[in-house]
Amino acid sequence: MENELQIRIQKNLDEINEIVTRAAMRSGRNADEITVLAVSKRQPVEVIEAAYRCGQMVFGESYVQEALPKIEHFQGKADVRWDMVGHIQSRKARQVAESFHTVHSLDSINLAQLLSRHRPGNLPPLDVFLEVNIGDEGSKSGFLTATQEDWEELIIVVKQLIELPKINLVGLMGMPPLFADPQESRPYFQKLKKLSTFLADAVAGARLTQLSAGTSADFEVAIEEGSTIVRIGERLLGPRDYSI
Repeated sequence: MENELQIRIQKNLDEINEIVTRAAMRSGRNADEITVLAVSKRQPVEVIEAAYRCGQMVFGESYVQEALPKIEHFQGKADVRWDMVGHIQSRKARQVAESFHTVHSLDSINLAQLLSRHRPGNLPPLDVFLEVNIGDEGSKSGFLTATQEDWEELIIVVKQLIELPKINLVGLMGMPPLFADPQESRPYFQKLKKLSTFLADAVAGARLTQLSAGTSADFEVAIEEGSTIVRIGERLLGPRDYSI
């Protein structure tokens, strides 16, 4: 059974990497610039171990309490990286700051200050993505991007973030509305890239070199429009176990 699981995940990973390579070539980029993040929420340790044996090193979790035992389980493997991709409650900021490599869901200055304050001194600054609401949907968190005024306000936010000592702002994260046709996501990914360039040009010292964008449904289009990290869940690891 264990071998079957690894074979299935390896097949999925090979297919995903092939799509990544093709999309990168079409956009004049190198596939090595793009990271496949395996969203491992609601996945048992056995599945994550199988993915690790296939060469998958970067995993994304959404819930702190679910993630911490997994992180502990893999503590002896220094090449495994854990990213937080879900919403972070203020009271969980310390645990996130202590245990994760990257946060993709930074949606307030207050959270950034907490993460910086609680990041242990023996660890490098916490890599963070500024979460922006590129579809301006009421159901999603993240900084609004609907108007030019919103964009101007984000300049102030970025200036504040790059001054925090234990935070390393690396880029933007955004999720378009859910479409049946992934091509309909393209304008939103283009908007994310344009906003990233706008902010990098407007704020001296801001190194917004990464874009966290694209999921199982639309990651090929996201890569074509500049994404550097794609978040793949069930398409890579298989169905989730919601009893976890």
